[in-house]
Amino acid sequence: MRTAYIALGANLPSWAGPPAATLGAAAQRLEEFGQLAARSSLFSTEPVGFAEQPRFVNAVVALETALGPHDLLKELLAIEKDFGRDRLNGIPNGPRTLDLDILLMDDLEIHEAGLELPHPRLHERAFVLVPLREIAPELRIVGRGRTVAELLQALHRSRTGEANAVVRLENDQWPAAAQS
Repeated sequence: MRTAYIALGANLPSWAGPPAATLGAAAQRLEEFGQLAARSSLFSTEPVGFAEQPRFVNAVVALETALGPHDLLKELLAIEKDFGRDRLNGIPNGPRTLDLDILLMDDLEIHEAGLELPHPRLHERAFVLVPLREIAPELRIVGRGRTVAELLQALHRSRTGEANAVVRLENDQWPAAAQS
């Protein structure tokens, strides 16, 4: 089994309901491909890139899976589509019903069109690092030589505005799991 860390995000409602409900339903779908070993809290985050859109709801889960990275990516894209995401016609960095990204998968390094592991902008995004630190603070990022906690600390120093734009949400339908 491999451990994949997957970022979940949404800022538009889907058939499942508002973004928090969408993330909950998407997390249930991920269990078709393995076991959720951990899930972060939900966080409300400022949009990055295209600013004229609603705030996002973000989280990170650790999925223990037998799938390889290419097969997992294929399944994540299918889940996004099932929740109403249209990657071809959507605005880059724009509003979406669901975004699922593989952040890391064990210590794999892949640099191919359509799949890069670790995620190439992981170290620049508080909306990913904050929830990832909650479930795996000491996880060392391949190719960066630093832990999640260290990367977040560096981001706080360099981009205070973005790092402070991540706010923990309380939600009864999204219980954060204990750290693995």
